[in-house]
Amino acid sequence: IIFHISEGTVTDVHVPGNSSQILLPYLQQANIKYTIIISDLQKAIEKQSRLRSSRNRRSVPGYNYEVYHSLEEIQSWMYHLNKTHSDLVHMFSVGKSYEGRPLFVLKLGKRSRPYKRAVWIDCGIHAREWIGPAFCQWFVKEALQTYQSDPAMRRMLNQLYFYIMPVFNVDGYHFSWTHDRFWRKTRSKNSQFRCHGVDANRNWKVKWCDEGASFHPCDDTYCGPFPESEPEVKAVAHFLRKRRKQIKAYLSFHAYAQMLLYPYSYKYATIPNFSCVESAAYNAVNALQSAYGIRYRYGPASSTLYVSSGSSMDWAYKNGIPYAFAFELRDTGHFGFLLPEILIKPTCTETMLAVKNITMHLLKKCH
Repeated sequence: IIFHISEGTVTDVHVPGNSSQILLPYLQQANIKYTIIISDLQKAIEKQSRLRSSRNRRSVPGYNYEVYHSLEEIQSWMYHLNKTHSDLVHMFSVGKSYEGRPLFVLKLGKRSRPYKRAVWIDCGIHAREWIGPAFCQWFVKEALQTYQSDPAMRRMLNQLYFYIMPVFNVDGYHFSWTHDRFWRKTRSKNSQFRCHGVDANRNWKVKWCDEGASFHPCDDTYCGPFPESEPEVKAVAHFLRKRRKQIKAYLSFHAYAQMLLYPYSYKYATIPNFSCVESAAYNAVNALQSAYGIRYRYGPASSTLYVSSGSSMDWAYKNGIPYAFAFELRDTGHFGFLLPEILIKPTCTETMLAVKNITMHLLKKCH
């Protein structure tokens, strides 16, 4: 087993059951601190799969936002909303994935005037982070259900458009349901290696394939053969480039770490509009904490999480979107990517407060 772990960092490692007798003495000998978080990962995955298959799934009118949904279910849900909420929802595709699946986006907002500023929200860049797409769906539900009753939500949808992409990495997400629950990358094929996929959050044209990304196609952080090699990244980048004057905030949802991150990710440096972005982040994590007491760390991605190049957040910021954030949702490793469905509601409820807070910050002028 070969690990590339930088000194002073924390990482999670999946170890084949029969290798633990070799690995644990090695870690002790090397004086590397470790904690066994999930002693039988396969059992944990099977338990969640059993729960999902035994659950009686209701039809779309009774859509359950407190469970994880397959890609097919999410796309049916999008079609349904497009039909039933045509006053506030418009569904369209920005392109096709490597395997030919449509890349659907929901445009949310009152068509009150021809030009409105906008917020972009994407979830599921990394396939295994299922809480991301669950939040994107939750956001749409809350927006539609509270538009009439909540003055803040009404103001948001009247004054802004929200472009919401519930599943960015559609091929990878589908694969994480059918083959490998821990799949992260896209599913593109490599001509020289048998390994599939590119890390869709290392494939953007901003300091591409520098620190925190890998040139090796078999690595989880493989940056791809060239920037925007992935049709999913290329399609979204094209859409955002065309609307960069209109889009004022870019929000991307990941898991896990309980953090709210802003640029830069690829270098240790302070962004020009730091005070406005930092105050938005500070208020957002306080709003989030007010729900269940969950404290998020916040700050520049490079110093708060780790240095990584070619990320969507840095790209959005470099392309003129002044507020670019990446959320790392619950938890901090106890369940990791296998966050139980019982935690979808609290996670989404608290995250909703943070997103509303950032949006209201946008609507005020920050100098």
